[in-house]
Amino acid sequence: MNLLSGPFGKKLNLNWTTGKTLKSVCALGISAFLFESGPATAQTALQSLQQNRQNVEWADNFDIATENITEVKSSAPTLSPQTADYIAVAIDRYQRIVQAGGWGTVSGGGKALRIGAKDPRVVELRRRLIASGDLEQHAGLSDTFDSYVDAALRRFQLRHGLIPDGVMGEGTVAALNIPADVRLRQLETNMVRMRSMSGFLGDRYVMVNVPAAEIEAVENGRVRSRHTAVVGKVDRQTPILNSKIYELNFNPYWTVPVSIIRKDLIPKMKEDPQYLAKNKIRIFDWSGNEMSWQQIDWNTDEATQYRFTQDPGTENSLGSVRINFHNKHQVYLHDTPSKTLFGEGYRFHSSGCVRVQNVRELVTWLLQSTTPDWNRSKVDSVIRTGEREDVKLKKSIPLYMTYVTAWANADGVVHFREDIYNRDDIYGTGTQARL
Repeated sequence: MNLLSGPFGKKLNLNWTTGKTLKSVCALGISAFLFESGPATAQTALQSLQQNRQNVEWADNFDIATENITEVKSSAPTLSPQTADYIAVAIDRYQRIVQAGGWGTVSGGGKALRIGAKDPRVVELRRRLIASGDLEQHAGLSDTFDSYVDAALRRFQLRHGLIPDGVMGEGTVAALNIPADVRLRQLETNMVRMRSMSGFLGDRYVMVNVPAAEIEAVENGRVRSRHTAVVGKVDRQTPILNSKIYELNFNPYWTVPVSIIRKDLIPKMKEDPQYLAKNKIRIFDWSGNEMSWQQIDWNTDEATQYRFTQDPGTENSLGSVRINFHNKHQVYLHDTPSKTLFGEGYRFHSSGCVRVQNVRELVTWLLQSTTPDWNRSKVDSVIRTGEREDVKLKKSIPLYMTYVTAWANADGVVHFREDIYNRDDIYGTGTQARL
C-alpha cells in the first residue's frame, strides 16, 4: 500500500480563490498523504498548515504531492534474500549520482523550515530532494515550502530513520548534507553484510537491526510485525550475534549487572541514599542474606561484591516481560517502564540490552509459534497478576542481532541509518567494517 494510494491518489489542483476551506483541503490531501503514518502525524501536519496559513503565498501551487511517493515501509524482511540484489541496483543508481557531481548541500542555521515558509533555503532543499529522487523535478525550484516539499521531506526523513515531521531542522539538515559518495560507500559495505546473511534464516525468526533501533518478527518470508527498539549506548554497545530465543520471564525480577552497579547505581546512591528504596531494589550477599544500604561504603566499589535485585512491578527496569536467548554478554530483549523513549529519533540509551515497543504483541507471536495454548488474552492475564512466571518455548526461535546501516526494497526505496558504532568506516578512518 502506497502512502498516497486509494481514491485520493491523484494530484489536486486547488484554487484557493474558489472558497475551498482549509479543512476540506486537509481532509482530501493531508489525511491521504499520512494514511501510513497515522492520525497523530496527520494532526501535526494539519496544525502546521493552520499555523502557517497567514505566511503562505497562496498564488503558489500547493498541490498535494502524490505521484512520486512509494511506500517506504516494505512487508519484505530487511534480511530478505533479494535485499542484496536491491542494494546492487541502488549502488548503480548512486554511482551515477556521484559521477554527475553528487548533490548540493542545504544551508544550516536560521530557524527551522516547514510547510508555508518562504525562504531561499527552500530552493536548496528542492534541488537536494530532486537529486535523491524524493521530489519530482516538475515540482520546480520555488522558494516556497509547499506540500510537494513537505511530502518529499517526510519521505526523506522516513528513509533515514528520522521523525517524519516535515520540518527542516538541524538533524534533518545534517542527514541531507551527507555526500552522495559517502552514501555509496555505505551501500557497498552493507551489500557485503547482506550477502553473508543471504542463506535460509528459518521459517520464523526475530531480527534486531541495531543502528535502525528496530525489530522485525518474520514468518514465512514476510514481516509479521515491526517494533521500535531502544538499544545500547555507544559506550555500552548491543552485541552483534546469532542466537535462539528459548524462554520468557513474565513479571521478572531484575538482577543489576556489575557494570551498571559501578557506572550507574553507585553514583545515584551518592546523590540520593533513598534511590534503592524508591526503585524497590534490594541488596543480598551471595549467601542470600538481605542487607541494608548503610552496610556498604558507597565511596568505593564495595557494592559490586553484592547482588542487587529489583522486585517485579511497574517500575521494574525490565517491565512486564524478559525475552531470553543464549549469549555470553548477559543481554536480552525486554519491556520497559520508560516507554517515552520509543518516540525519540535517537534511541541509543540502554546498557546493551534491547527494549521492545509493544512487547506483548511480539511475546504472543513467539508463544503461539511454539506453544499454541497461549494467546494475547492469556499473556495479558499473566502480566496482570504481577507474579513471576517462566515459560520455556517448546521450540526455540532464531534471533539475529545485526548491524545494517543501508538497504533497499523492491520499490527502489533506499534506507540509510547513522553508523552509530562506527562499524562502516565510510570516512576511511582505518576501522575495519565488521559484519
